[in-house]
Amino acid sequence: MDDVCEGKDFSFPAQEESILSFWADTNAFETQLAKTAHLPEYIFYDGPPFATGLPHYGHILAGTIKDIVTRYQSMTGHHVTRRFGWDCHGLPVEHEIDLKLGIKTREDVLKMGIGEYNEECRKIVTRYVGEWEKVITRTGRWIDFKNDYKTMDLNFMESVWWVFSQLHQKGLVYRGFKVMPYSTGCKTPLSNFEANSNYKEVPDPEIMVTFPIVDDSDGAAFVAWTTTPWTLPSNLALCVNANFVYLKVRNKVTGKIYVVAETRLAELPVEKAKKSAPNGAVNDSKTVDSKSKGSSGGKSKSTTDTYEVLDKFSGASLVGTKYVPLFDYFKDFADVAFKVVADDYVTSDSGSGIVHCAPAFGEDDYRVCLSNQIITKGESLVVAVDDDGCFTDRITDFKGRYVKEADKDIILAVKEKGRLVKSGSFTHSYPFCWRSDTPLIYRAVPSWFVAVEKLKDQLLENNKGTYWVPDFVKEKRFHNWLENARDWAVSRSRFWGTPLPVWASEDGQEIVVIGSVEELERLSGTEVKDLHRHKIDHITIPSKKNGVLRRVEDVFDCWFESGSMPYAYLHYPFENVELFENNFPGHFVAEGLDQTRGWFYTLMVLSTALFGKPAFKNLICNGLVLAEDGKKMSKRLKNYPSPMEVINDYGADALRLYIINSPVVRAEPLRFKKEGVHGVVKDVFLPWYNAYRFLVQNTKRLEVEGLPQFTPSDKAILQKSSNVLDQWINSATQSLVQFVRQEMDAYRLYTVVPYLLKYLDNLTNIYVRFNRKRLKGQRPTTEEDCRTALSTLYHVLLTSCKAMAPFTPFFTEVLYRNLRKVSSGAEESIHYCTFPEVEGMRGERLEQSVNRMMTIIDLARNIRERNSKPLKTPLREMIVVHPDAEFLDDIAGKLKEYVLEELNVQSVIPCNDPLKYASLRAEPDFSVLGKRLGKSMGMVSKEVKAMSQEDILAFEKSGELTVGTHCLKLTDIKVMFWLYWI
Repeated sequence: MDDVCEGKDFSFPAQEESILSFWADTNAFETQLAKTAHLPEYIFYDGPPFATGLPHYGHILAGTIKDIVTRYQSMTGHHVTRRFGWDCHGLPVEHEIDLKLGIKTREDVLKMGIGEYNEECRKIVTRYVGEWEKVITRTGRWIDFKNDYKTMDLNFMESVWWVFSQLHQKGLVYRGFKVMPYSTGCKTPLSNFEANSNYKEVPDPEIMVTFPIVDDSDGAAFVAWTTTPWTLPSNLALCVNANFVYLKVRNKVTGKIYVVAETRLAELPVEKAKKSAPNGAVNDSKTVDSKSKGSSGGKSKSTTDTYEVLDKFSGASLVGTKYVPLFDYFKDFADVAFKVVADDYVTSDSGSGIVHCAPAFGEDDYRVCLSNQIITKGESLVVAVDDDGCFTDRITDFKGRYVKEADKDIILAVKEKGRLVKSGSFTHSYPFCWRSDTPLIYRAVPSWFVAVEKLKDQLLENNKGTYWVPDFVKEKRFHNWLENARDWAVSRSRFWGTPLPVWASEDGQEIVVIGSVEELERLSGTEVKDLHRHKIDHITIPSKKNGVLRRVEDVFDCWFESGSMPYAYLHYPFENVELFENNFPGHFVAEGLDQTRGWFYTLMVLSTALFGKPAFKNLICNGLVLAEDGKKMSKRLKNYPSPMEVINDYGADALRLYIINSPVVRAEPLRFKKEGVHGVVKDVFLPWYNAYRFLVQNTKRLEVEGLPQFTPSDKAILQKSSNVLDQWINSATQSLVQFVRQEMDAYRLYTVVPYLLKYLDNLTNIYVRFNRKRLKGQRPTTEEDCRTALSTLYHVLLTSCKAMAPFTPFFTEVLYRNLRKVSSGAEESIHYCTFPEVEGMRGERLEQSVNRMMTIIDLARNIRERNSKPLKTPLREMIVVHPDAEFLDDIAGKLKEYVLEELNVQSVIPCNDPLKYASLRAEPDFSVLGKRLGKSMGMVSKEVKAMSQEDILAFEKSGELTVGTHCLKLTDIKVMFWLYWI
């Protein structure tokens, strides 16, 4: 072996760069794939990121998890194909082009031309591919960038078409209206999981408005509450709760008569009239507390004193009552609209107990108006707000105005009509577009849907057949999401994406869903080389009736493409049929917690719909990597250090271990601290390196002293070593191998690093430290015994390197390349090696005895310190008290010499009778008994504390104790030893 430098001179980043060159020169990754080509496949799905931005720690975390698992699987007898993927379509790309070209509306794109626009999108998709490859490769991840897949490739898009055509054949596709979160900034509806990704605390108006009841003898008016005044011009109904009690009340001062829910009477304002005013008007009256914060502004006692109850009735009795609309923009609906309906979504915790319904702008509004025949299914719904979030010509007074900006003027118009009861503002959490950062609105949009609700039971059943780490994400978060699954809107009215393969007649009555390029070419007679809109929108298919069929304009939501990845990246079913069908579901996926509502969900939905199976067997879900201050890492804010900066300072292996040994691998957040990476270097790699350096130094010493060159002895021979620490470290190494195998097979990566830390501490501070004389060949050590110790240390380091190779691919390669030089027939790279097997018998008793010995040494050192007896002062004897006779035999026998030397004592006296040097005391366990015993706790506590030593021994023997009427078990009482002296 070559000599090595001191730890202070060892540059981890520089050594990693050297290893990267070695891997590149030897085509290490490709060689590993070739060497394992004959082995069973292990299918790993790599979720595609967008390449329009730079990678950050979240990507590095997920990539590290994937790399560790796939490296481990390669070493344990599998062929693991690893292809990088790119998410090329969708809003992120279009949004960047919109900003670049100053595009504000959909019409701007059409004027420019879809072809030119899409080609601009295509240009930026791979803008940062080189940077991604550089960063990902530098982190040590082995993945194929040359044979990557892109969602914009023809083969990928064709498989996406096949997926959709299969869903259509199964009756799981339909077209309809749905009120969805809508981004006016990006001019497209969003998925629910997209809409939930960017909430902000913002102020919004809240107002109460009157709706006079038609032909009411008292001239009463319904009072409805809203926080979206811009929806009032589209009001078609009022909704009550049939089970609530409603009151007709008269203001004793103004004479105004309102109808509100009994539980919400306190929300009405208290007014001091200056002169009479028409019912429902604010006019010249002075409103007390008219500016409210929150939705509970009034004072109950004051409001009750101000209003006189005229009548009381159920919500059900109000159903069908007609009212006077605020505006006449929808007067053509008068025959079916402007009436009261009832539904349970009306609650008593806010507002007036009466909700105004604008079916085009609220999911519940749409549902309720549909069920009450105010609107009908189909594409006849009037949506008075355009794609840019501006009022259409139907809303004559506000046409062309952006809805959010029109709120104030609409409130003013309501006030001028004498219909404003109360106005104010309140701060609440509101969804914003995750890309354009503009407020979302809810808007009815025509869309193509996958009927997920039909699959709900099967989705829940398939979820049971998957294994997640941590499991609570599967059992709670993901299960609950599936439990409440709604039909999935998979189309987007956009441009840069996989076009929907739907050709329809002008009246929509004849529809053809295409499942392949060949089918489109056959039906249209046109050659197809690219499936993007500007390449196929002109293609028509002859109608079976009259005329031609034209493609619908929509493109797929990019989540649909991501969910199709298990099929599309293989171009299934057009290629790789056997590979896919023999290995589906895939073995492993890993992404962040946010993907429970994103990629994990779409994978599960599509695989269930297509094959009745989950898409994956095993899943690791990581948490979020946050900035050091606990805020979300933001590429825009740049509130985190550059990954390359950290890697260049401390190395990629240190970064890998830092993030793996954190709560983030248990789906909890991690506050990233650069100092934490430095801590890994100090606590893990330097001790590990020093143990390796000590081995190399002492093997080189043999040559210097003119002795035969070091050749490690066979492991089978070393297993028979008579040295107790050789036996112990061999056993501890086998325990490490067994533990890593056990935890990796269970995908619990986060347990491995703490175990490794303890192992390295034992290796350096017990084996190497206690064995220095043997390893250095100092007298009375024989050359044979020295070589045995060196061989043991060699095999221990080699085995531990192989076990840790998936976690720290660089450092283990550095050590292995030198260690292999004294071992004939060794693989060129550690990553070609098979993962270590557990060999020989483990000495569990010996491992426990050594651990206890170290505890005794630590305790004895503390006692010396407390009694001002430094280690240089010899002591005559040390008494070790422990009930385990086997342990005492070890301490007084084969471990005795290490105890005597470490503690500078002349003799060790074992004692297995703790009561010879200590007394027993009992105390109740308050954490266990407190709730159970209640008021009796005091009496029981007094009795337990008064127990004699004989009582305690009898209790431990019988296992229970009765105090009064309470039976106490061993788990209810703490028994403690009190030493007579130390």
